[in-house]
Amino acid sequence: MGKMGKIIFISGGVRSGKSTFALELAEKCKEVVFIATAGKITDREMNKRILVHKESRPKHWKTIEETEDIIKHLKSFEKADCVIVDCVTFLVSNWMFKKYTEDKIIENIKNLIKKLRKIKGKVILVSNEVGMGVVPPYKLGRDFRDIIGRVNQILAKDSNEFYFFISGIKRRLK
Repeated sequence: MGKMGKIIFISGGVRSGKSTFALELAEKCKEVVFIATAGKITDREMNKRILVHKESRPKHWKTIEETEDIIKHLKSFEKADCVIVDCVTFLVSNWMFKKYTEDKIIENIKNLIKKLRKIKGKVILVSNEVGMGVVPPYKLGRDFRDIIGRVNQILAKDSNEFYFFISGIKRRLK
């Protein structure tokens, strides 16, 4: 049986340094596949954010823009030295907008982890920690906060390494 892949989970607040660290972890890898999950651009500010992210990645990395079904791309990156998924937060919100139930989202995440384990290289998963902020004033926001909290717990538990960022400071928790 082949070597199991190494999953590195990076979480923390918005603009805390998560994505920059993910790129740093992948710098020494020869073949990197970057999975961008943001989806459609809804305004100029979001467009600018996406452009900044794109420009920060080396040109020789393969980028896959996928908002929903990462698993269907598995064949195209199973031999990569490194796969980055940035970010799980967008992936979960995309599923919620597709009316996936919480149970379906949790099932998808568990299935995704199982499939990503088959990649021989390292897999870096980036996700926002949203449970430390204010309680959203509307139901969809509270539902999202609760679901991404559960998803992040699963990712932290099932990862080989876990890093948490607070205001640009990194802490390895696992």
